[in-house]
Amino acid sequence: MIRKSALTNQHQGFSLVEMAIVLTIVALLLGGLLPTLSGQMERQHRNETRKYMNDVRDALLGYALVHKYLPCPDGNGDGSAEATCTTTASQIGTLPYKDLGVTDKDAFGGVLIYAVTKEFADSGSPFTLSTVGVANTMRVCTTAACTANLTNNAVVVIVSRGANWGSPAVGDETENTDPDTDFVSHDFATNFDDLVVWLSPNILFNRMVAAGQLP
Repeated sequence: MIRKSALTNQHQGFSLVEMAIVLTIVALLLGGLLPTLSGQMERQHRNETRKYMNDVRDALLGYALVHKYLPCPDGNGDGSAEATCTTTASQIGTLPYKDLGVTDKDAFGGVLIYAVTKEFADSGSPFTLSTVGVANTMRVCTTAACTANLTNNAVVVIVSRGANWGSPAVGDETENTDPDTDFVSHDFATNFDDLVVWLSPNILFNRMVAAGQLP
């Protein structure tokens, strides 16, 4: 009986070789699944961020309807708009999410970059149908060289840095973090995962006219 029990126990367990084979198979399976799961999570975060950015754009339109001007950027990271933004540098900052009543971060955990054409963010002189960006008009381009433009007169540009929001910008992404009023938007690519949304003067004016706030 003792010998039979000992043999039974040996057959019930795994040898070191068998355990090594099982662990190798599991590692191979996980190695194949992890990139797929990572890609799915990336796509989900991008979709959620696009929706968030569209909500922010709607909130900006709502803010303009109430105040007849757009908020300045947040210049010190407290979530609130600065009182004025009369220089190129002060036109660009982060989203004043407290003023807009939206959540503070995108799906990647970053606060959006927010830029506004200063002529549309003058609380002392609300914009009219004749308001244009006289200086430092904002462009959204397809490359950092800005040889092809998606718009030459954006009123607002908002940017999500994507999954690498905490890392140094590279390639075309550098145009979205420098202090000028040119931005880049194109499809997802190696070294470019920024998401860019902008607001044109026509959309802003049409919404204001439809609400009876202009002319």
